[in-house]
Amino acid sequence: MKTAIRKQMTISADVMDLLNDQIALEMHASASYLAMASWCDQRSLLNSKAFFYKQAEEERGHAMKIFEFINEAGGASISPAIPSVNNDFEGLREIYEASLDQEIQVTQSIYKCFKKARSVDDFASEVFLQWFVSEQVEEEDTVRGILDTFDLMGDMPLKMIDERLPKE
Repeated sequence: MKTAIRKQMTISADVMDLLNDQIALEMHASASYLAMASWCDQRSLLNSKAFFYKQAEEERGHAMKIFEFINEAGGASISPAIPSVNNDFEGLREIYEASLDQEIQVTQSIYKCFKKARSVDDFASEVFLQWFVSEQVEEEDTVRGILDTFDLMGDMPLKMIDERLPKE
């Protein structure tokens, strides 16, 4: 019987480790967004519910994109354990603020991966990560825009604010 020969790794081991950490971060973000969606669903905040369900799916998609890239580059992706997430929120604005904080954390982690890829001449990973850099600019901008809506609408009832928020 012939032994399967593992293709040579084109990904730097250091970058691979950081990307595996990124997978865990993306999956945790996905789980957090599910908790946010559930909180909104329980209060019939339909636009916010739809927004956070979509965000949960996007974050899972990001994790899968990284997972597949690592393996395609000859590395070894690791399926992460997901630490518990917050399921208890005081209000809708707090949820969107937590969402922005989470997106900023993801952005900083992507930058760390990108910098490492650049510093070790891992060109394939650097090019791959460029999409994520652009995606994070969009993600943060979306949530900041939603928080601006809260500021503009002041003390209006949550249902009225929710109706003016994007579903996607």
